[in-house]
Amino acid sequence: MNIVKRYNETSLILRIIIGLAFGLTLGILVKGLTFISLLGDLFVGALKAIAPVLVFALVASSLSKSNNKLDRRFGLVIALYMISTFLASVVGVAGSFLFPQKLKLAESAVAEAAPASINEVLTKLLTDMVANPIQSLSEGRYIGILFWAVLFGLAAKKLASEKTKQMLNDFADAISQLVRWIINLAPFGIFGLIYHNVSTNGLAIFADYGKLLGLICGCMLVVSLIVDPLLVAIVLKRNPYPLVFKCLKESGLTAFFTRSSAANIPVNMALCEKLELDKEMYSVSIPLGATINMDGAAITISVMALAATNTIGKPVSIITALLLAFLSTLAACGASGVAGGSLLLIPMACSLFGVPADVAMQVVAVGFIISVVQDSFETALNSSGDVIFAAAAEYAQWKREGKPLPSFLCGRKKG
Repeated sequence: MNIVKRYNETSLILRIIIGLAFGLTLGILVKGLTFISLLGDLFVGALKAIAPVLVFALVASSLSKSNNKLDRRFGLVIALYMISTFLASVVGVAGSFLFPQKLKLAESAVAEAAPASINEVLTKLLTDMVANPIQSLSEGRYIGILFWAVLFGLAAKKLASEKTKQMLNDFADAISQLVRWIINLAPFGIFGLIYHNVSTNGLAIFADYGKLLGLICGCMLVVSLIVDPLLVAIVLKRNPYPLVFKCLKESGLTAFFTRSSAANIPVNMALCEKLELDKEMYSVSIPLGATINMDGAAITISVMALAATNTIGKPVSIITALLLAFLSTLAACGASGVAGGSLLLIPMACSLFGVPADVAMQVVAVGFIISVVQDSFETALNSSGDVIFAAAAEYAQWKREGKPLPSFLCGRKKG
């Protein structure tokens, strides 16, 4: 019991760093310890299993007992999601023009089918929205989960008794407590995840595709440390970095290892609560962000598509490149909330330049080779941005109402 008490009293971030260090060291020294890798699989599996239920419960409960509709904060969050994703696409295009890449194509194409057009991506989004709600919950389709949770919550608000609404609230609280227990075990999960990645892939991934990987990750760092903070600074008119670094530390770090925006939803929900945000707003905006706030996916799609055109020697004009940025923004919104979700959208972007389908699918194969690092950076950027923009919209409302901002954002220490 003393060990458990000491464990719980230690900072979660410190525990995660310790788990990371142990996983990295053991991954380099010892191979084939599958029971350690299993810790990572169990952690990610638990998060992905509980996240759909958490989202449905929180959204339905919040709307059933809400007095106000989603206000201008929600509109601002959506605008920030879309603007940042477009700017991320532009950064990816600009980086590809400054540092053009050519690929060593894989021998065989990826067998899984990829969307053929942006129309197919948007059609899938609308179809997922009205899919069977039980199926949406079981498969983690968050557009469908949100759609049905909103309708259920509004219906309960109008028709349900106060006891029923309280029951929904108690159910949401119980699921939230389960999430806290799972997150408390994150150090063991990250220990298993980093061990598996290092022991399986080593550092060889940097040998053949180091420059391409460096360009993608460099663009993501630019968006994370310059573009997103600039948007927050414009909204809040103050130094954005305390908020940005807090979200990167507490959301981006776990997202980096889980490599799933969907799995990181419970982590983001807990962080929003810690930031004192309105549950009625973030219970909707966070799962929506896991679907449409895809800065990293937009960068990956843009960079890989332009690398494909360079590989086959096809020239690209500035106008066409900007069209690619717009297309990448829309396509990124259709990227799945699971690891590697953006890669199968690369052929659709390649089709804009007339890149042959077999070449495009080989580019996807290259994407899967580097995804162990690329997808980690991508998910960390996407998921931390969900909280950053939700908080920015909330704190902007506080400023309009004359409510003091949190002490960490004002450079003050509590007390």
